[in-house]
Amino acid sequence: MPARSHRGGSAPPASTHAACRAAPSATYSPGGGTSTGRLKTVGAIHGLTLRTSDPAHLARAAVEGMLCALADGLDALIQQGATANRIVLVGGGARSEAVRKIAPALFGLPVLVPPPGEYVADGAARQAAWVIEGGDLPPTWSAETPEVYEDTSVPLIREQYAAARDRVVDRSAR
Repeated sequence: MPARSHRGGSAPPASTHAACRAAPSATYSPGGGTSTGRLKTVGAIHGLTLRTSDPAHLARAAVEGMLCALADGLDALIQQGATANRIVLVGGGARSEAVRKIAPALFGLPVLVPPPGEYVADGAARQAAWVIEGGDLPPTWSAETPEVYEDTSVPLIREQYAAARDRVVDRSAR
């Protein structure tokens, strides 16, 4: 079965890329553990105005903030020599239409969404089979065809997130 492909299209409300200049931006900065075992975290919404304080803008800011944090993690892997030519989205976030449609613009890569499954368990079983069987390559297992989401990269979203993130990190370091 060929992959179903989604290009841009009907994204969630307040999603036009030109509108990202006026949309709020959500950031989250993990602060690490404390002596009481609680995490010191900081969250913030930047650029909030009366016009952008509706549920659609706030939801989009939360989705973009979460995806930008993941993109920061991908950037760190790439800085260490990893390469990425696609993003495979699984788990709870993959069920969100907003996440599936916004992710390609933030990552600048095609986003593949396989049907829901037990991917952690499947991966562990595949690794175990590889150890038992040996060989240079893992055993091949069949997989269902994913849906593919694509869009034009919008660096401005990541730039705005980075600026807001850096302000939050600066504040939390005090």
